Amino acid sequence: METLQLKFILASMVYALIGVIVLVGGFWLVDKFITPEDTWKEVVQNKNIALAIVVAAYIIAMGLIISSAIHS
Repeated sequence: METLQLKFILASMVYALIGVIVLVGGFWLVDKFITPEDTWKEVVQNKNIALAIVVAAYIIAMGLIISSAIHS
């Protein structure tokens, strides 16, 4: 019984790691190839709050999509 629970825990950790990798990779692709400027520089150095909100919404949306894809 204990090995069965360990199997589920390990599977959850692997899926979580895959989800984080896909999320970071997707954000990196959008940041490098779609946005005209460096998003991190614009948010941190220029304190662009509107862009920070858009980036946060993008990350939340991508996280929901990835979690739904992994869950099903």
